[in-house]
Amino acid sequence: MVSRRQTLIAAGAAMAAGPALGQSVAAPAVKPEHAKYAAEIAAAQACLDAFMTAFNARDIAAYEATFNFPHVRFASGKVTVINPGFHKPEMFTTGALSDWDHSAWQRRDVIHAGADKVHIDTRFARYRKDGSVIGGFDSIYIVTRQDGRWGIQGRSSFAP
Repeated sequence: MVSRRQTLIAAGAAMAAGPALGQSVAAPAVKPEHAKYAAEIAAAQACLDAFMTAFNARDIAAYEATFNFPHVRFASGKVTVINPGFHKPEMFTTGALSDWDHSAWQRRDVIHAGADKVHIDTRFARYRKDGSVIGGFDSIYIVTRQDGRWGIQGRSSFAP
């Protein structure tokens, strides 16, 4: 029988092994079935890193630089086609982001990979300034290579 003490020690060790609360998880190792596209997967995951960094910095130019256009977003019961200049500074202070401070990846698993496209199953969390969680949202990101440049071309999420 496992004691309460052993359970708490194991839980603490598991927490220590993962990212700090509110920090993004690293991209996982490439699965053997996707090994042929390891470089493409690394580029796509780097694109997601840049996306989250720019979003958290509220840097719209850097944020949009992580997209390939037109970009399509499926969320909140609608489909939005996004082109350059779509995002505005007030997006960070109103609506679903009114209480938001930052976001972090909780999961980034490759579903499919090819020479010019990678599908990534993600989960991200939104946090308040005090570190409390607003919510966690499952999503799928489609990262494409266009003219040699990797960018997020589409995403479907359960986030508002």
